Amino acid sequence: MKNHAILFLTLLICSLTQAQKALKSDLLYSDQSPMEIKLNYSNKNVKKNTTDSTFIETDLNFMHEGKWNVIPVSLRARGNFRRAKCYFPPIKMKIKKSQYKNTVFDGNKSLKLVLPCRIENSKNDNIIKEYLAYKIYELISPYHFKTRRVNVEFTEPKGRKVKTFSLKGFLIEDDSKLAKRFEGKVVEQFIHPLAMQHLTSVQHSFFQYMIGNTDFSISYQHNGKLLFAEKVFLPLPYDFDMTGWVNPSYGFGNPTLDLSSLTERRYRGFKRDKEVFDTVRNQFIGTKDQITSLVKSFELEFDSKKQYETMFGFMEEFFEIIEDDSKFKKLILDQARTK
Repeated sequence: MKNHAILFLTLLICSLTQAQKALKSDLLYSDQSPMEIKLNYSNKNVKKNTTDSTFIETDLNFMHEGKWNVIPVSLRARGNFRRAKCYFPPIKMKIKKSQYKNTVFDGNKSLKLVLPCRIENSKNDNIIKEYLAYKIYELISPYHFKTRRVNVEFTEPKGRKVKTFSLKGFLIEDDSKLAKRFEGKVVEQFIHPLAMQHLTSVQHSFFQYMIGNTDFSISYQHNGKLLFAEKVFLPLPYDFDMTGWVNPSYGFGNPTLDLSSLTERRYRGFKRDKEVFDTVRNQFIGTKDQITSLVKSFELEFDSKKQYETMFGFMEEFFEIIEDDSKFKKLILDQARTK
């Protein structure tokens, strides 16, 4: 048993200190302060008849080193649910090499821009919560997407009128950049979860349980990606709006699991050796202070104190579960899937 624990602790340390290839595209994410940007386009046009190859053209104005810059970009809506249900759909952005060269966007041919879903009081708080989920996972695993916050002045033409919105959002690096960093590739094929690398898979499952996410399938690449690197498959969590952590007004429980609300947790990971579970459990408990400090550092960013306190309480409930032997066994170990 002792040898197993040492082995898995060694694997954990190796995972957390994984060497990464430096890329030009990393410059955009080296500064974690929010970038000021301006965009102008019609939500109606960007959502209308949008396919993976249909883009609209506009300019991206951005502040860098105290100066406003502008580059042309191509945009399309992405995400089936949010495209259909949201006023502001998430955006796929493409930039030509001739335009991003020698700018802070250098190396980023493709990016994702996450915006609030609806015009409602909680719109920007929801974005902060979703962004925080990405930052928390950075503390858990080296295999994560890089992100950068943006403050968006969004101008939308509406016939003869113009509407202007002040929105919070964030950029997510493209899959290809993450894959290149680890000298691997993002694959789109069915892989059974038990064929994925054990330690990273359990880290992934604990994290999804922490944020109350049941709307994902790494096997089928639904709200998740799969990285093949170092001869193993590694799950990557992705897209966290429909979670108990964010708990948006348009959210609903997973009907296939008979869950009444997003804030009702259900562990969706698969059974592994208990040593792996114990290693990841101890990792999360050991990282609790870092996670808590990270979350607290965003308290003043929230428009609603209640939104922040509810999210913080949801996080505390997770740690109460994993720190209690009885609750940990009942709600995680005994719930782990076999099929």
